[in-house]
Amino acid sequence: MGFAIFAFGVIFLLIASGGLLLFYREAMLKQISRAITQRTKRGSLSDTLQKTGSSLGVMVEQFERVVPKTQAEVSVAQQRLIRAGYRTDSAVKVFYGMKVLVPVALCIAVLCSGLASESPFIVYAAALGVGYLAPDFWMGRKIAARQTRIRLGLPDMLDLLIICIEAGLGLDQAMARAAQELSSAQPAISDEFGVVVLEQRAGRPRSDAWRHLAERTDVDTVRTLVSMVVQSEKFGTSVAKILRTHSETLRTQRVQAVEEQAAKTTIKLIFPLVLFIFPCLFLVTLGPAFILMSESFKNFTTH
Repeated sequence: MGFAIFAFGVIFLLIASGGLLLFYREAMLKQISRAITQRTKRGSLSDTLQKTGSSLGVMVEQFERVVPKTQAEVSVAQQRLIRAGYRTDSAVKVFYGMKVLVPVALCIAVLCSGLASESPFIVYAAALGVGYLAPDFWMGRKIAARQTRIRLGLPDMLDLLIICIEAGLGLDQAMARAAQELSSAQPAISDEFGVVVLEQRAGRPRSDAWRHLAERTDVDTVRTLVSMVVQSEKFGTSVAKILRTHSETLRTQRVQAVEEQAAKTTIKLIFPLVLFIFPCLFLVTLGPAFILMSESFKNFTTH
């Protein structure tokens, strides 16, 4: 009896599920087609944005032929772009293309705003000069910001390198693992260490790869680290001790820099005190006295 009830329940569930599938088949097909179309739309939107960005990049690259430049200037610009984090082959072309487009855009803005009505030659010359130098200033700010991120992220990278080396890994494997682990927290220094790992895997000697790291970043703390690592490899000393010492030195220097900035605030507060706060205090404290003195002098003159 129990077996018959169980069999009846199973058959009933199968029939009910089949009926539901047949009944909601069209609705399921509509949902599947809607999801597929949404995915295709998203893919087409991303493809469109990518194609638009590439076409704009190609258009900007065409303007770089207008700028007169030598091979030495191109190499210096490429080195600065690498320090800013741009390593693609088209970065130099885009940079020189912007040195043409930005002045043209500023001249168009001046023409539309009417600022050149009184002295057009001076205004247009200033717009051209500022527009030509604006990419250089922007690049300098990008380089400084990236060097600051590298300088701040270097102690964390050294601590992770020390942990990996003391766990039994070699220096190259420790660098690869540390760059992988800190790729989201410290992307700038992780990217530079990843390039060092790739150069070593390509067959470049370790000392040359580390020296290229110092040249790419142009950070004093990184140069010190590179010299210490090269000397450690040359004389056969412990790398972990050197890295720990350098990490402690960097953290001490960071604390000292913060203390120095805090000590400078007392000197920097003199100028706002003299220019803004002291005049208000004098006005509040001496203002009524001047008013009373002026009224007394008026009464004295009338008598």
